[in-house]
Amino acid sequence: MAWSYRKRIKVIPGVHLNFSKRGISTTIGIKGASINFSQSGTTLNTNVLGFSTRHRLSGSQSGSRPNPSLSHPESPVNHPYFFDENIFSADIHEITSQNMQGIKEAIILAQQQKKDLTSDLRKITRTLSATKAKKILSYVLLYGLIKKEIPQNSDRDIKAQQEAIRQTKEMIEKCYVNLEIDFDIEIKRKFEKIYESFKRLSTCHKIWDITSAHFQDRVAMRSSASTIVNRREVNFALRAIPYIKSDYQALYMKNANGADIYIYPTFIVMYTNENNFAIIGINELNFQHTYTRFTETSTVPRDSKIIGQTWAKVNKNGTRDKRFKSNYQIPVVRYGNIRLSTQTGLREEYEFSNYELTEEFGNAFKAFQSEFRS
Repeated sequence: MAWSYRKRIKVIPGVHLNFSKRGISTTIGIKGASINFSQSGTTLNTNVLGFSTRHRLSGSQSGSRPNPSLSHPESPVNHPYFFDENIFSADIHEITSQNMQGIKEAIILAQQQKKDLTSDLRKITRTLSATKAKKILSYVLLYGLIKKEIPQNSDRDIKAQQEAIRQTKEMIEKCYVNLEIDFDIEIKRKFEKIYESFKRLSTCHKIWDITSAHFQDRVAMRSSASTIVNRREVNFALRAIPYIKSDYQALYMKNANGADIYIYPTFIVMYTNENNFAIIGINELNFQHTYTRFTETSTVPRDSKIIGQTWAKVNKNGTRDKRFKSNYQIPVVRYGNIRLSTQTGLREEYEFSNYELTEEFGNAFKAFQSEFRS
């Protein structure tokens, strides 16, 4: 089997992503002692004087757990929604994939390093200010003119402290996880197709986060719609997360009722802030795209297609209920729909005013994702 990435990707010193036929895993450590996070569990590996040991810390003893079968409908369906009162993901601390735990630890480490260095920078800056004040005071009180070594020592200390500030700032700038990913030509083409189609998708006149969906009795409500949804308008964009650097910005999906979604080439980040985030392997994502026939009672977006008409009140067979004198026509439009879910608890759904752009992005994403499931 030919992988489309390096078999080992350096994230930061001591942290690597590994690719194999069993899937993606993360290794933290140095030569001779390392911890590996994979779908099958966590393993400690040591090598002392040529003797190798492998000790399982957690997970199944029988090897990797097979990927669940994922449903990707080949043809659109009319009712794509999650049928629950509310649609939202699990607690952010429960969503991280086992094999992505190492990457999460690397990001936490980068955050802590930056906090520590920032604290050091403040201390050095205060010390520099005190040294400068001491030098000025020595001249004001004249003893600096008598003892020349006092201002000379202050100058030496100021120079050293300024250099320490410069070096600390440089170190702070390097506190991030760096994704050094090499694409082969074909996979690079597939990912760039995702990238470009996502940029077009983000230009949809309307993008909604579906926050709840439930059935309604059409006969009792005299309605042509069998599903009632609550939706909130959101935006998509290209955006980076602090502490992660990559050749590509993440595909950013605003989440109206939870952590926002950032899609990178090899994993997905559910991000609220630097203390609350989860990481999911892209191969674990159940991605579905389809369309929905939506009875639009609000203004029809300018890039949507009207595919039919219905009435505010209808008979069982869908015809106009003439008992209501103020009965009026309502347009039926075709919207795009994307549903994201994982076994660890990711559960989000979006609707788009432009179905064609939704289909273009969906096909591009599935073609790229299939490389992880070959």
